[in-house]
Amino acid sequence: MARQHMQIGQVAEQTGLSLRTIRHYEEVGLAPPTARSTGGFRLYTDTDIARLRVIMRMKPLDFTLDQMRDLLTILDHLADPDTGDTDRTELTGRLATYRDQVQARCAKLRDRLAAAENFAAELGDQVHAHQPPAT
Repeated sequence: MARQHMQIGQVAEQTGLSLRTIRHYEEVGLAPPTARSTGGFRLYTDTDIARLRVIMRMKPLDFTLDQMRDLLTILDHLADPDTGDTDRTELTGRLATYRDQVQARCAKLRDRLAAAENFAAELGDQVHAHQPPAT
């Protein structure tokens, strides 16, 4: 069962994003709220939160706002049952390209992490080597 609309504070709590960041993603057109209350408060759905989670996963992989927007558009169209087979084939190809980019960026991050861990180990060896003998 779908949850009721949530206000921005609830969304911030659920996602760990700041109110400012959520508003920014709305302003740049990545994650507009589904509705507004009669008092003008932003109202979000689980689908809106899912969009924010996609953005959150793309950001540390250094995707641009345009790339985020493109991927979200692809996902929106693929979720639409009215999307035709020809369009669906093209969209699936674009989605596969993003998957490949994510895999490549993950591999790069793994390499960087391994280098950082090696450096930490080397520094640990230096600390151990230069500690005065116990008395």
